Amino acid sequence: MKEFSRAAEVRPRNEGSDAETGERRAEFDADLDAQWSVGDKLHGGYVLAVMARAAARTASPAHPHPVAVSATFLRAPKPGPVVISVDVLREGRSVSQLHARMSQDGRPMVDALICQERLGDADPWWSAEPPAELPDRQDCVLVGKEPPGGGFPVPLMEVVEEHIDPGVLGFAAGEPSRRGLVQGWQRLADGTDWDPCSLLVALDMVPPASFDLALPGRAPTIQLTAYIRRLPAPGPVRVRMQATDVGGGRMDETVHVWDSKDRLVAQGSQLAAVRMPS
Repeated sequence: MKEFSRAAEVRPRNEGSDAETGERRAEFDADLDAQWSVGDKLHGGYVLAVMARAAARTASPAHPHPVAVSATFLRAPKPGPVVISVDVLREGRSVSQLHARMSQDGRPMVDALICQERLGDADPWWSAEPPAELPDRQDCVLVGKEPPGGGFPVPLMEVVEEHIDPGVLGFAAGEPSRRGLVQGWQRLADGTDWDPCSLLVALDMVPPASFDLALPGRAPTIQLTAYIRRLPAPGPVRVRMQATDVGGGRMDETVHVWDSKDRLVAQGSQLAAVRMPS
């Protein structure tokens, strides 16, 4: 499924209230698509986007957009059927707070706290983060299913068009800059514009910043926190991922996303596992 809207589709299963707390609860079925994978593992941002879709279907219609997502990846879900349960913790005037859990074969896979509001498209009142300085999109390197320096296929690159800044591609030639930096342009291959849910995909950039530190291989997400700041303008987004600290088999990364109007539309941080040199 190249279309994000279909790959992230959720189907209502049942809805009710918890007998003890009275909290409203809803359950959804979804089919995770293998094309949205890195190697043989589903992309973490895609998995969160599916969960955010379920939360949006459950929250008050006054709060249609995810604005804060904090997720813990307990296990890696496999492509195929999953069940997403969503509990409404609180519905206030300006925000709904929900708890979402994805399960597969009766086992919990991903647990997330999600805040929902109604986003606008106004410019920020103040911002300290200037947009990433990138060459024009046509002057960057289009990443294919077999990405430079990857060592394993990335089917995700057939559904997300990513143009990497050639200035950070030294790792592909065995000469990483060791700045722990990866940046480039992203757009959905189906031609649709980014929305608050799909921006969760953009926030989990491929390849990880560890490639620029001469640490090849997958960097599976352990925990990811994301903020969606405003409705993105149509067009591709710029993404910058920067590692901050690596050690003990763990790496933290900070990600910023700007839209075609040079406004910060999403930001996130994640803790990932990395294989350290022996």
